[in-house]
Amino acid sequence: MRSAILLLLFILAVTFAAPQHTGLVIHLENGELCLNSIQCDSKCCHRRNSLTHARCAPKAAESQECSPYHLNGVYYKCTCERGLTCEVGRSIVGSITNSNFGICVDPNDNVQ
Repeated sequence: MRSAILLLLFILAVTFAAPQHTGLVIHLENGELCLNSIQCDSKCCHRRNSLTHARCAPKAAESQECSPYHLNGVYYKCTCERGLTCEVGRSIVGSITNSNFGICVDPNDNVQ
């Protein structure tokens, strides 16, 4: 009986000491492979070009290149961080090819 309790305590100690993985399908960290932005903690599934695998990446900061929201959820440029907007000239072809790129700006900077 005593050895069973010690074994149970040992298993509990190892379980709580082991690092927790964030997830296999959702809550993916930056750098992990993804299929859609909803899977990533950062909410940006990014690919460098059409030949690379998409990976979770941080959102674009102020003055960085960005993409507006896209239906398929995979971006060549990430969307902007919270509170910023992506100033971009949209086109129909750019919407289809996911190539409408702009710059992240703070909308409050224009208020006078």
